[in-house]
Amino acid sequence: MSDLWAWTTLAGLGAFHGLNPAMGWLFAVGLGLQRKSRSAILASLLPIAIGHALSIAAVVLALALLSALINLTMLQLTAGIGLIVFGFYRLVARHKGQVGMEAGFRDLLVWSFLMATGHGAGAMLIPVLLELPMSQGHASHAQHGMMPGKGDSVATGLVAVTLHTLAMLIVAGVIALVVYEWVGLAFLRRGWINVDLVWALALIVTGIGTLFLAIS
Repeated sequence: MSDLWAWTTLAGLGAFHGLNPAMGWLFAVGLGLQRKSRSAILASLLPIAIGHALSIAAVVLALALLSALINLTMLQLTAGIGLIVFGFYRLVARHKGQVGMEAGFRDLLVWSFLMATGHGAGAMLIPVLLELPMSQGHASHAQHGMMPGKGDSVATGLVAVTLHTLAMLIVAGVIALVVYEWVGLAFLRRGWINVDLVWALALIVTGIGTLFLAIS
């Protein structure tokens, strides 16, 4: 996987997260309808995006620390197995929101962090992150006899989190405004696909693909 393809995939996964109503835009629309305010939607998207970014950043940090101790193949095997297990968990698990419609900035941030973590938002990024120069296990650096410095790893991690979160925020914001202004929540009862099911299956498929890469 080239670095360009890795960055594109990170943005694409961010867009997919933004598409998922469980990741925040549905909550934002609910607040907007309750308060009859478009600005309420826009204001709620900021803490939702920050909470999502913190969840992703936790995965990036853990991966960077572990990769200094474990080789790339072992990381891929671990990530693949973890993705498959988590995917099957997502098929049977049910998640309930714990924040009411009077949520403030901090409540939305915490809620978004927990939802993103509970849905395995960062888990799907692990195979992509392994292809970026964030750790000593990065293949392209090893081939050239170089190891990325801590500064490079931190910068790459920050860019990865920022790019992913921006894609998520843009897509979630556009959908929230479109639903609020023109579509209405009734659309979800008759026309919305089960994104959680698609996400769980995607986790499993990605896990299998990661295992294949590790043993090939």
